[in-house]
Amino acid sequence: MVRRTITIPEPIDALVRRHAHDGESFSAAMVRFVRAGIEAESGQDRYAWIGSFDGPTDLGERVEDYLREIVRDPEFEH
Repeated sequence: MVRRTITIPEPIDALVRRHAHDGESFSAAMVRFVRAGIEAESGQDRYAWIGSFDGPTDLGERVEDYLREIVRDPEFEH
């Protein structure tokens, strides 16, 4: 799986880790915080597909596992 790497200041790293949900990956917490920040700043409605709760209840915690399963599926087209 391709990974995107960003560099963030240590105080922001600590803030994310302090406010992440139990069992939530750092990446999932970052996505949640970025989305919330954009929504708060723009005042726009959230995208329909975000938080639709379609799919497994532990998707935020296991997203990388689920993506790995999809990529390993022989029917998956790269």
